[in-house]
Amino acid sequence: MASLRVLAAACLAASASGASLRGRTELTVNPIRRVVTMLQGMQTKIQEEGKRDEELYDKFMCYCKTGASDLATSVQAAETKMPAVTSSLQEATAQKAQLETDLVQHKTDRVAAEDAIKESTALREKEAGVFAKDSGDY
Repeated sequence: MASLRVLAAACLAASASGASLRGRTELTVNPIRRVVTMLQGMQTKIQEEGKRDEELYDKFMCYCKTGASDLATSVQAAETKMPAVTSSLQEATAQKAQLETDLVQHKTDRVAAEDAIKESTALREKEAGVFAKDSGDY
């Protein structure tokens, strides 16, 4: 009976240590499970990044389409405006040449007018001197 008791105690101890081992393995994660969990986390991150990249790509493509059309519109407007600007530039150049010619003419007219004033002043002084001389004789 003593041996039966020892055997029962050994079985009880073995079952207790087995339960304790099973509890430890449940507490510590299986390395394969750890790798699978890590891969699942990586898959989730990659899917989120893919969604973000897709949204950014869609925004970029929208910008490219609208940017290209805006650029084409501005180029077309500039090409339409170019003849008007060219003719305006030619008119301004012609007007500048005319004004320069007028300026030269006015300068010569001014010099001629100043000369005429000097001659007239000299003539008036001469006549005034002759008049004073003639008036002083009486």
